[in-house]
Amino acid sequence: MTETSLNTPLAEAIGAINSPRFTSHLMHLIELLCPFDCAVVMGFNGDQRPIYLYDSIKNHRDLLFQRYLVSSFKDDPFYTQLRAQKSQGVYLLKEVAQNNLLFQDYCAQFYHQTGWKDELCMLVNIEADRWVAFYLGYVDEIQQFSSESIRRLESHFTIIQALCQQHWRQSEFRLAEPLLDVTSYSGQMRQLIEHGLSSFGQDLLTNREQTIAGLMVQGLDTKLIAKRLNIAEGTVKNHRKRIYAQLNIASLSELFQLFLNHLITLSRS
Repeated sequence: MTETSLNTPLAEAIGAINSPRFTSHLMHLIELLCPFDCAVVMGFNGDQRPIYLYDSIKNHRDLLFQRYLVSSFKDDPFYTQLRAQKSQGVYLLKEVAQNNLLFQDYCAQFYHQTGWKDELCMLVNIEADRWVAFYLGYVDEIQQFSSESIRRLESHFTIIQALCQQHWRQSEFRLAEPLLDVTSYSGQMRQLIEHGLSSFGQDLLTNREQTIAGLMVQGLDTKLIAKRLNIAEGTVKNHRKRIYAQLNIASLSELFQLFLNHLITLSRS
């Protein structure tokens, strides 16, 4: 690979800055430097939960939205290293995991189910305590990240960082692409939403809690939910507390974010 062969994808990434197309163009550039099977891009803002920005996962996407973003991220060795050291760069999972006492539990409870066999993470500081994490992985056991591809990624790190800073310093973290193409999906949108409401949180919530969570994301307050279900307002509040605890969230806005992530899973499955 020559620097000249990177000119076009680099120019496309620069041209897409401040647009929803930026992340997909940037990932194309990164893939030329360091090939991978699948990728996830997350935004980190202080101690808040990760914000989903992009992914190219083909299988088990529900694990990303229903498991990782709900709770498993707390034991992610790359995330724990970021919170502890706040150091940017390119890191291999097998190196980071050596110093992480929780890694075996993380593997047993979440990571092995994803099917990823080899992984690296590129951490980029945007400003202050805002970071973007690029997770690159292989699902084929016979493939792994070569020292040459890692070297290329590291040698172009400052360029990637500059692109990220130009893009994400201008705005809050947002999804890389629109959730739905309204023209293509207008006839299916209601069906998608109904399916999302019926399946949201199904692995963590009781049937009653699922119903209440679904009414909450539709905008009903405690009083209206109580009236709709013919139960006491205090009962609704108790259910809401447990819903927040089970989903590891602390606010209605976080509940909306998780539901949006759930819809993304359904819309691409």
